Amino acid sequence: MKIITQNYVLDKMLDDSIKGFSKKFRLFTILKACNAYKKKGFSSLSVFLYLLKLAFDNRSMYMSHLTGTYTEKFRKDTVYRLLNDASINWMKFTITLASLITTKAIVPLTSEKRRNVLIIDDTLFERPRAKKVELLSRVYDHVTHKYKKGFRLLALGWSDGNTFVPVASRLMSSVKDSNIYTPAQENLDRRTLAAKRRAQSRSKATTTMLDLLKEAKKSGIDAKHVLFDTWFCSPTSIIAIKNIGYEVIAMAKKSSKIHYFFEGKRQSVKDIYAKSKKRRGRSKYLLSAKVTVEKDGSTVEARLVFVRNRNKSKDWLVLISTDMSLSENEIIQTYGKRWSIEVFFKVCKSYLKLAKECRSLSYDALSAHVAIVFTRYMLLSLKQRENRDDRSLGELYMLTCDEMKDITYGEVIFIMMNTLIQVIQNTLSLTRKQLNQMIDIFIESLPAHIKKRLIS
Repeated sequence: MKIITQNYVLDKMLDDSIKGFSKKFRLFTILKACNAYKKKGFSSLSVFLYLLKLAFDNRSMYMSHLTGTYTEKFRKDTVYRLLNDASINWMKFTITLASLITTKAIVPLTSEKRRNVLIIDDTLFERPRAKKVELLSRVYDHVTHKYKKGFRLLALGWSDGNTFVPVASRLMSSVKDSNIYTPAQENLDRRTLAAKRRAQSRSKATTTMLDLLKEAKKSGIDAKHVLFDTWFCSPTSIIAIKNIGYEVIAMAKKSSKIHYFFEGKRQSVKDIYAKSKKRRGRSKYLLSAKVTVEKDGSTVEARLVFVRNRNKSKDWLVLISTDMSLSENEIIQTYGKRWSIEVFFKVCKSYLKLAKECRSLSYDALSAHVAIVFTRYMLLSLKQRENRDDRSLGELYMLTCDEMKDITYGEVIFIMMNTLIQVIQNTLSLTRKQLNQMIDIFIESLPAHIKKRLIS
């Protein structure tokens, strides 16, 4: 027996929203430009939109087939064929779409004084029970301080302080062969996109970060500053990003091995803090110092801003900025926008099924899945901004899922009983007592499990 169909009005609203998003930002054209075009059978757009909507259902594609609720005309092999297609450039897809959203829908409607930023960070893409996933590796989890199976998802996002838009990503495997559980496919032509994608997954995160920023620069995404935490902060990265054309605002490492030129000497941030006079009172920062970042003969002027650590009253943190036109308070305010990528990771994992939906063994399919999840977030983020919705994306997602829920079994019986009573009242001239007697006889004649639902 098939389940009762869902509320068609609310379902249609979601369909119209997704189709409107697709039409407005020309998803078909972007997919075709990224080599995801119709080879035979159904169009790639129809399959992509189905996968886009799948997160808002209460069941996976497998469960839809199992319960008989799968209504699409194409088969599951068509979906797998799109996900496993090694020739589709999914990173180009997300960058192009993010560029359209930011330049066409967000930037023209915001003040020119607003500082738009790019944010770099990574998170754990865990596959704890997997054994044969391509390029699966041992990854160190900085939260639990343990090694786990999976990938590091390196993500680049854009933010204006109010809206976050994911731009590009790369599933990073381990550089060491000893940490790889399953090696990549062999006999791949090194000139192909599939081979390049796998080679980039095993490069250093700092190198991949620069590649993502270069691609974002080419796409014309409007941003001046790049934000990241201590993990990516080094003189080499700062100078390289500056050469690409971005200003850096980052959390500097309090390491004695990293030095900056200050007052004619190479000094660490600890030495600079110890030898400099601090500000008194309730200032937002303790100390500001102009330094020079130097590496391999290249130099960049920068400003160090020391701030209090709210978690430890006697401790301090240090921010570094290559934009000398910003004041200390503006540097602190701008760096605060970095938190939006942490919210993005939380929403993707908790609501958009980042690590739980795709169980494929192919690295190409995993890359495609990440691009689909990024598109879901873009859809929700843009919808939240257009509606001026103060709710979080998590709340917005749950409400969207509530709109998609099927009518429960008890609700259906209740609706049918009310309809039956109304028909009897309109057709037969019965008193209230006679009507109640007829309903009681009808209920007593029903099977026990239905009778129990009606009584409860």
